[in-house]
Amino acid sequence: MNTQDIHVATTLKVLVREKETVADGIVRFELRPTSGELLPSFTAGSHIDVTLPNGAVRQYSLCNAPDDNGRYEIAVLLEPLGRGGSRSAHVDLHRGSVLQISPPRNLFPLSDAGHSILIAGGIGITPILSMAHHLACGGRSFELHYCTRSVARTAFLERITSSEFADSVTIYHDDYTQQERFSARNTLASPTDDTHIYVCGPTGFMDHVIGVALAAGWQTANVHREYFVAPSADTSGDRPFTVEFARTGQAVVVPPSQSVAQALAAHGIDIPVSCEQGICGTCMMRVLEGEPDHRDTFLTTQEHAANDRFTPCCSRSKTARLVIDF
Repeated sequence: MNTQDIHVATTLKVLVREKETVADGIVRFELRPTSGELLPSFTAGSHIDVTLPNGAVRQYSLCNAPDDNGRYEIAVLLEPLGRGGSRSAHVDLHRGSVLQISPPRNLFPLSDAGHSILIAGGIGITPILSMAHHLACGGRSFELHYCTRSVARTAFLERITSSEFADSVTIYHDDYTQQERFSARNTLASPTDDTHIYVCGPTGFMDHVIGVALAAGWQTANVHREYFVAPSADTSGDRPFTVEFARTGQAVVVPPSQSVAQALAAHGIDIPVSCEQGICGTCMMRVLEGEPDHRDTFLTTQEHAANDRFTPCCSRSKTARLVIDF
C-alpha cells in the first residue's frame, strides 16, 4: 500500500465577490469562480471546506439556493473563544481575496418526504436556508422554525421575511416572552411516517430538539442533524492502543497525546481529514476487530452500537487493538 497516495485533495480557486454583515457577529461571503466556468453544482445541505488566510481549514454550509450554481454563499459566526478560523475569516478576508475551497459535499441531505420540519438555531440557519429555498422552488410542503438570541443576531432576516416562503417561517428570539418562544414539544408533538425533521445549530439546542423528538415517538431515521462543533470529551482516562491495517499488517501505536489520525500521519500514513472533531465524516474508517471509543457526532447511536466504523480524527479504542481498513 502506498500510504502517501491514500487521499488526494481536490481544490477550487474562488474569488470573494461580496462581504456583508448580515447580523451582529455574522458575515456573509459570496464566492465566485476566478475563471469564467461555473462552480460545481450542489444540493441543499451541502458544505465546503475553506482554507482561510491563517492556514486553518473550516467547513461552512452553503446557504444559497442549489440552482444558483454561479456562486456559493457562506456565513461565518465570529467565535471569540474558537480556534482562530472565524476570526481569520472576519478580519483577513475582503472583497477581492482569493480562496482555496473543496467541491461541495453533502452530509445533511434532504429526503423525499411529504412534509419537512426545518429547525435552525443561530448560525444553524445556513444549511436550513438552502433547504428552504430548494423546497419552496419545488413546491414541496415544509415549515421553518428559526431561533435566535435577538433580532440583531438574526442572520438573513430580511431575505427570509421577504421570500416566497415567508408564510412557512416562524422566527423566535430569546428576548421574547415565554409564550412566544419556540417549543420543541409543541412543534414535534405529532410524529408521522411521511414527515422528516432537520435540525442544525448549537450542540445544546440540537440535543434538546432531538431528545424531544425521540421521546415523542419520532423514528430515528426521520430525524436529521448536522453539528458545527463537537462536544468536549473527557481525555483524562486515555490510554495507548494499537491500530493495525488489515491489508498490510502494519501496526501503529497511538499514544494518549495523539489522535489516531495524528499517529498515522507521524508514520507517513496520510488519511483524509477535515473537521478534526468527528462532525463531518471525511476520515471514516472501517473497523474489523476491536471496539472503538466513539467520540464523534457524525454517526448515529445505532451506528455507534454497530462498532463497524469510527472516526480516527477524534475517536479512540476501548480495546488494546483495533484492526481497521479504508
